[in-house]
Amino acid sequence: MHKIPLRFAINSILSMLGIVVVFHLCVLSGLVPNDIVWGGKFQSVSQLLKFEIASVIINVFMILVVAIKGQYLGVYLPVKILDIFLWLMTFIFALNTIGNLFANTLTETVIFTPITFILAVLCFRVAKG
Repeated sequence: MHKIPLRFAINSILSMLGIVVVFHLCVLSGLVPNDIVWGGKFQSVSQLLKFEIASVIINVFMILVVAIKGQYLGVYLPVKILDIFLWLMTFIFALNTIGNLFANTLTETVIFTPITFILAVLCFRVAKG
């Protein structure tokens, strides 16, 4: 795992999560069809909006955690707290990868499975320090 340079992992996570936030904002704005996210399972737009807004908030929070860990922000948090969040992110992305493998939509399986897998590996690398 140490073959992935730490700075590369941090920058990659920040870039990928930034793209993910933009993607979810495009879903919220209607530029991306909502049937390709969340397994196409939502019956109502209001239900989808709640999940999309939560996703944006969670992804922005993860960006902040990684940016603080990478010392891009002038914010200090104890390393143990950052590492707990990074291990949690690793676990979440790993679970999400499994979920995407069994998604009802081909888009989630083909596009989002590799993305969440890469994010899980990169978060693992950053968590390991």
